[in-house]
Amino acid sequence: MRCSVSLGRKIKPFATKMVITSGNDEDRGGQEKESKEESILAVLGIIGTILNLIVIIFVYIYTTL
Repeated sequence: MRCSVSLGRKIKPFATKMVITSGNDEDRGGQEKESKEESILAVLGIIGTILNLIVIIFVYIYTTL
């Protein structure tokens, strides 16, 4: 005795239109703030990477003496 289940679905196409909006001033202010935060985090990441490399160099020099 075999049971079969049909998983097919009917898909109805929808008529949609893309609307491009420029956004309001609040959204722009939020985006500018977010962009500033991201650039600050990027700079902090670069500074942290440089400090880690300096520590690795000093540890390498100290252990080879």
